[in-house]
Amino acid sequence: MVILSLIVKRARVKALVNDKRVASEAFGDYVESLSGDASTNQFLSKALRGVRTIICPTEGFLSSISSLKGIKHVILLSQLSVYKGTGGIQALMKGNTVKLAEQDESKLLASGIPCTIIRAGTLQDAPGGQQGFCFDEGSAVKGSLSNEDAALICVEAINVVPQAGFIFEVVNGDEKVSDWKERLSQLMERAGPKLL
Repeated sequence: MVILSLIVKRARVKALVNDKRVASEAFGDYVESLSGDASTNQFLSKALRGVRTIICPTEGFLSSISSLKGIKHVILLSQLSVYKGTGGIQALMKGNTVKLAEQDESKLLASGIPCTIIRAGTLQDAPGGQQGFCFDEGSAVKGSLSNEDAALICVEAINVVPQAGFIFEVVNGDEKVSDWKERLSQLMERAGPKLL
């Protein structure tokens, strides 16, 4: 969903994929697909060459990168609030995922690179654009967000680069957003001294 949203915005896209042939069939010439061992510095160095912004929609990738040299902005879609809000057997099953999400956020915030961490509610395979949004603190623990809406927010966050680390929560709700740059700037202002 993130790649499709970037293509619609006519952004130049470099994507790490498992299967270059499948990615080529899905995205054509719109995406430079790279496949390789993302745990090796040599591959990641080559893959990140010339990249200014990273959008990371899954946990565990950022914590495996040894250097973010040259990167100007990182956008992380995190479900850390959801994972921490679960209990019982579900919490045990997600234990490793919680660690990966915590490591990603910690590494990113410690890097000093301007970053936006989007703490989304439970991601749902539902059409986007059908509902509004809610940005209340604590909403991600109990709310949900469609995958399409999550991808849209990740792409829109490219246009609002914070000075340091900026974290906000979002789920589907009642607020309609017509100007994402303005809304994200308002959220950043509201965070004020809480910016990390």
